Amino acid sequence: MARGDTAYCADCSELLHYRAPAWLPGGHLQTIYPATAIRKPAVAFRRERWDTPCGQDFIDVDLIDGEPGAPCVMLFHGLEGSSNSHYARALMALVKARGWHGAIPHFRGCSGEANLAPRFYHSGDAQELDWIIRRLRPRYPGPFYVAGVSLGGNALLRWLGEQQQGAGIVDAAVSVSAPLDLAAGGAALSRGFNRLYTRMFLQTLKPKALAKLERYPGLFDRDKLLAATDLYSFDNVVTAPLHGYRDTDDYWHRASAKHVLHDITVPTLILNARNDPFMPGQFLPTSASKAVTLQYTETGGHVGFPTGPFPGRIDWLARRILHFFDGSRAGRDARAGAPATVRSSIHG
Repeated sequence: MARGDTAYCADCSELLHYRAPAWLPGGHLQTIYPATAIRKPAVAFRRERWDTPCGQDFIDVDLIDGEPGAPCVMLFHGLEGSSNSHYARALMALVKARGWHGAIPHFRGCSGEANLAPRFYHSGDAQELDWIIRRLRPRYPGPFYVAGVSLGGNALLRWLGEQQQGAGIVDAAVSVSAPLDLAAGGAALSRGFNRLYTRMFLQTLKPKALAKLERYPGLFDRDKLLAATDLYSFDNVVTAPLHGYRDTDDYWHRASAKHVLHDITVPTLILNARNDPFMPGQFLPTSASKAVTLQYTETGGHVGFPTGPFPGRIDWLARRILHFFDGSRAGRDARAGAPATVRSSIHG
């Protein structure tokens, strides 16, 4: 049993078969309540600022220092997330309790300070993840694990599938609530109650883009930016052209992780809830490579997965992530260096 997590394997079936508490019904409540109403654990980070490979920009990385030789867990956050996001704090609290190392790189512009270059970040940013992972990996001789949430999960899967070198760098990976089909997710966010989430994202994305426009006049059309009322329009004006895509349709198609799931060679868990408002269950892929485990729960919302009696807890997701990493590590040790694979499955 891992030190500092006494309840960790008390009931492994609970981690393999998630069910939301009866007092919190529906995907929207299971998304919003854990993010806003359940207390987040306190985590003390140490921040480093890294210059980007071009030498013209930076990212901020929040770190937890563990014991010598202990595993390291890196987490890529979601759209407009940070190390302060509820899922990040919950995961890093358990990482710290185990005496492990932890790292949360902030996508450009998400650490509380505007980045310097014209680019931002996006769902298919495999190249950005590549230099971040490769820079951090040599610091830790022990097992190295990577997780990604929502946008960060999609970008992580893109990196795993495109690189096909991850097996020599990363020991295991977990993607949570990733928009595996960006077009389907974008369409869902433009309808009905889901527009609440879109407005929330645009409240921070638009000011960042306007500040970028002041620094780089003519970078994109200001009037079209101000007129954008959904992510499709915003991506068409800002995200797609800034990052080498023709338009939103091109971006959403080419950046979707669903295209590379059969190319992943690193033991990987893809965890999504079928009632996720951001990624409707009917669009979730049903197959992947033998290295991938698909866990599609019936409930849980978007990066929610609350548990327990009222007022609830947000530690299930963190425990599930670490449970997968533990299983991958045990399997690797048992096979004495043989290539690691995980049987693909879909279960709740």
